[in-house]
Amino acid sequence: MTLLRTQLGTTLRGHRLRQRRTLRDVSGAARVSLGYLSEVERGQKEASSELLASICDALDVELADLLAEVSLGLRGDDVRVRPLVPAGAAAEVADEEAAPAASAELPAAEPALALVGAPARAAGRPAGAVSLAA
Repeated sequence: MTLLRTQLGTTLRGHRLRQRRTLRDVSGAARVSLGYLSEVERGQKEASSELLASICDALDVELADLLAEVSLGLRGDDVRVRPLVPAGAAAEVADEEAAPAASAELPAAEPALALVGAPARAAGRPAGAVSLAA
């Protein structure tokens, strides 16, 4: 099993190399030390969301696009999208939509957090801004 930090690093390095840029160039643009960026690329350090946003800005790559690419890389050869709802639960979801009163008996689910990176520029926030949406 590939670790997330390893796949993130491999993907970031791929973007940097395709742009024919050096570690020094990208580390300067991202305002992160050359050694730390190298460790992130080699999968030896976990990158914070702020650091990833800064590196993505330096590489002119949307954070959401990077994360989608990493997700595909983690899936490997199986590029089919797995359903978010377990197979047997699809009928339950349909029943809940048909009878909303029945769903009142179920305990409230915790809100999920989603990393929202692509709309940052469209919403007028500075490039590289990352927000969490519930």
